Amino acid sequence: MINSVKVVVVCGSVLALAACAQAPAAGPTAADAMAAAQHAQQTADQALSIAQKAESDAQAARTAASSMYQRSLHK
Repeated sequence: MINSVKVVVVCGSVLALAACAQAPAAGPTAADAMAAAQHAQQTADQALSIAQKAESDAQAARTAASSMYQRSLHK
């Protein structure tokens, strides 16, 4: 009888401590994942914008070079 009382007291104490302990932090939440995805999308959009600007600048340079070449042929 005394052993069972000790077991109940010890187990009750352990359960009470376990209930007070904080749960370990879970992995990223859905909100964290969404924020990361939005940040990645913004970064990709910026990269696309820069690439499109570079392509436009390259096309302008090709046009200017072609024009200069054509003028040099007519002189």
